[in-house]
Amino acid sequence: LALRVAAAGPAAFVALFLFASPASAVVLPRGGAGPAGVAAPGGHPPVVMLILDELPLVSLLGPDGRIDAARYPHFAELAGGSTWYRNATGVSGWTPYALPAMLTGRYPAKPVAPHYSQYPDNLFTALGGLYDIRAEESITRLCPPSRCDQPVSPRQGLGTLVRESEKLLRQVTAPVDSHVDPEESYREQTAVEAGLDAAEPVPADPKFRWDRLNANQPARFASFLAGLRPGDRPTLHFLHLLMPHAPWQFLPSGARYAAPEDLPNDGAGWVDLARRRHLAQLEYTDRLIGETLRTLRATGLYDRALVMVTADHGVSFDNGAQGRGMDAIRAAAGQVAWVPMFVKEPGQRAGRVDDRNWEHVDLLPTVADYAHVRIPWQVDGRSARQAPRERADKRFYDQPAEPVTISGGVPAPPPLPKPHPLVGTTVGQRPAGGSARVADLAAFRAVDPDTGELPALVWGTVPASVRDGTLLAVAVNGRIGAVVPVVPPDVGGRRFAAFLTDDRLFRAGDNRVDLYQIGAGGELRHLSIS
Repeated sequence: LALRVAAAGPAAFVALFLFASPASAVVLPRGGAGPAGVAAPGGHPPVVMLILDELPLVSLLGPDGRIDAARYPHFAELAGGSTWYRNATGVSGWTPYALPAMLTGRYPAKPVAPHYSQYPDNLFTALGGLYDIRAEESITRLCPPSRCDQPVSPRQGLGTLVRESEKLLRQVTAPVDSHVDPEESYREQTAVEAGLDAAEPVPADPKFRWDRLNANQPARFASFLAGLRPGDRPTLHFLHLLMPHAPWQFLPSGARYAAPEDLPNDGAGWVDLARRRHLAQLEYTDRLIGETLRTLRATGLYDRALVMVTADHGVSFDNGAQGRGMDAIRAAAGQVAWVPMFVKEPGQRAGRVDDRNWEHVDLLPTVADYAHVRIPWQVDGRSARQAPRERADKRFYDQPAEPVTISGGVPAPPPLPKPHPLVGTTVGQRPAGGSARVADLAAFRAVDPDTGELPALVWGTVPASVRDGTLLAVAVNGRIGAVVPVVPPDVGGRRFAAFLTDDRLFRAGDNRVDLYQIGAGGELRHLSIS
């Protein structure tokens, strides 16, 4: 009888070992303590989040209020397979305040650095106990090193226990000595490793990562694409890309161009040039969206993943209020606050438009809802899977804890400037009509498109006798690429600047650039340039 009762012992001992002893931490995956989110019932899909920067919704819209598919085919493609929250707004015009609000679900409350020590409760800590994190931040450091700079936790589960036991058994029974020390499989973290997050100094300046503004954005994007691969564990793929954010330096094709640092962005003539350069860089950003969609489909992530594409804030191109401060908010809130917001649910096929009052504090609750993770802190936002908020007005913060109320719905796009009828035409001999100085003429003498750089911005000065607003035509190799006004004089003189967005104007080797003054009757007079 005793032997019969004892026969149940091996099974009982195995069960106690697996589920009641400290070994249960390996067999039964658990969420971490502290700010980590708690796994809720349901699946945990991969999450792909691409946050762009300084992108007003109106820059993407055509006259009909839809995504301009001719200029931005890949944004239109994204909208065609996702939910477009058309009435979405950021909560601040400054990234150090806007991005933490998006990733914490809370309105800006303190003027602190966007660092994990100041915002310990955020997207990365909420998902970090359950998700692997592959994060590419720019001017923020919200993901703590323990989440992003090393594996979040050892692999767990009964399958892992069996595989590790099998590996150890092979080492023990092998006829030769193993080069792997079995102790490494159960080594505890050192004090330095355990204190990884505390070892980093706490920055005081919200601009503590401002040196990254000029980082190679295409290279960062390529690194993000390379990481878009399915994994054994749920994974968050995160990229904050400073595109189409200034400095504007990309043509729609992706070719770079040089520009002087002292060109104004506001004022007569200058604000129009700034907007043209912004839109050209946005067309290049559209190409990056296309590459993202192709990569997601090629790797099989597209159908399985929650894909979110948005921007932290916009920017105004109204004369006298260019930028995103309070002057711009008062004059052109529709350009500064309203941003694109696309959410493609796992398995979603058809696109739809949702005009609920989305504010960017809703982003974290929405991610958590789809990822089936309970957020262990109070948030100001609400998930898009819940009922829409009842109020129609918006909260916007130029300064933390000082909300400004914004009213109004989806903004109408400002009309695009119509190209001058001379643009694209060829020009032959014309009578002489004066002189001008053109900077960087040497760049036209040895153009090499294979380097990815073109002299697409032509700038210089004209004599003081030329009146404000006089139109100048800039031609490359006999074809007019831009018509621009002479702007009022400033510290740089009586200046002009022309933006040539058509790559076909240029050829390898020596290129000829000509400048013409356009008379009141449309006649052209050739200006000798130096």
